[in-house]
Order: sequence, then structure tokens, then C-alpha cells
Amino acid sequence: HWAYWSRPVWIQHVGCIEIVTPAEMEAVNGTDVKLKCTFSSTSPVSLQSVTVSWNFRPLVPGPEESVFYYDTEPFPPQQGRFKSRAVWSGDILRKDASITLQDVLPTFNGTYICKVHNKPDVHGSSGEISLRVVNKVSLSEISMLALAVGGGIVFILIVLSIVVTVKLCRKKRMDRDIEMHVPEDQWKDPTVW
Repeated sequence: HWAYWSRPVWIQHVGCIEIVTPAEMEAVNGTDVKLKCTFSSTSPVSLQSVTVSWNFRPLVPGPEESVFYYDTEPFPPQQGRFKSRAVWSGDILRKDASITLQDVLPTFNGTYICKVHNKPDVHGSSGEISLRVVNKVSLSEISMLALAVGGGIVFILIVLSIVVTVKLCRKKRMDRDIEMHVPEDQWKDPTVW
């Protein structure tokens, strides 16, 4: 007889974190922009259990750069392009790991990665935001088209009103000139036939 020995199998459920970030954002050069990052976790969340790290991947090839770190308290960067520019805007107990970039520059164009770990979760999760710094807020193509059509209609209405006004003024002036130049002997008394 064959004997099959079975050992108890220990299954450890590893908690997981889900992160929500916008895929793309746009900011005007010289303004502040909040990089929103919220999370949910299967494990209880406390100020001591959660760590957050923000990294930056520039558009040009190169290594990722640290933007911000949170572990029980915020640790803003002490050097690099984000020194004095990255500020904690989150609230761990509300499952918010957002930061704000102040006075953004064109060199801030790139991808921002928000990573959240919640002990005892072994595997953290991350979300990515593609940030574009522009000189002014760009309008969508539909807005531009509506603006162009609306502007054209307004322009045509203004031109038409000027033309009508000029014609009316000329007609009134001509009527006055005719009345003034009619000789008295051509006037007719409307009561006389």
C-alpha cells in the first residue's frame, strides 16, 4: 500500500493596493499643479503603515528622479529640480497621497509615478501621470472651431449693421437735400386740386 501524506498548506493572502491617478494633466508655466493620487487598500490604513514615493521620469532618456517621499511624515526633496517645489497635499487617513508642484517649469514635462505601500502589503502599487507644462492653457479643437465660427458670425453682423446704418444715413441726407432744393412754385397745396 502506498501512503499519501499531506502536509497542511499555508495560504497567506497578500493584501493589495489600488491606485487612482489621472492619466494626463496640463499645467501653465509658472503656476501650481496638484498631482492627484488616491488609493485603496485591503489592509487597515494608519499614519505609520503607509509609505508614499513620487518619482519623475523625464521625456528625454535618463534615470528616474525622486520627487517626494512620505513615511509617517512628509520628506520633500533636498536637492534637484524639485527642491522647494514639491509640497505634500495628501491625507493618509483619507487614502490621499497627492502632492503639489509649485511654480512649474518646462523642465517638469514628463511622467510622475506615485507608489504606495501599506504594511504588511508586500507588493505596493503605482499610478502614472503624464504632465505637460505649456505657456498657456490650450483649447480643444472643438472650442477653437466654435470660437472661430462665433467670431466670424459676430464680425459679419457688425459689418452688416455698419452697412445698413450708412445706407440709412445717406437716404435721410438725400431726402433732406431734395426737400431743401424744391422751388416754392413747385410746392403743391394738398387741399387744392
